[in-house]
Amino acid sequence: MANTTKCIPIEVVYALPDLQVLKKLDVPQGSNLMQAIELSGIIEQFSQIDPKQGKFGIFGKPAAPTTLVQSHDRVEIYRPLIIDPKDARRLRARTRQSHL
Repeated sequence: MANTTKCIPIEVVYALPDLQVLKKLDVPQGSNLMQAIELSGIIEQFSQIDPKQGKFGIFGKPAAPTTLVQSHDRVEIYRPLIIDPKDARRLRARTRQSHL
């Protein structure tokens, strides 16, 4: 009996400050976000990715690990923030004021 599972094309991306990894792959239709990430092999490539605590999204919008992926989705793995964006803006503003 032939395997009749339909597969769909997706991309899984992970970015570091000096490196971006984009993996194009076909996953079985009905796969969720976490299954797609596991199938991509990125978790094995980057030990700092914690699948249980990580933040993920599809096309820049946060998504739960159980979200079903659709054909041509771009699955994104987000790194933890080093500094809160509001704090970073305050720091930049203070630095600019001190140089005036």
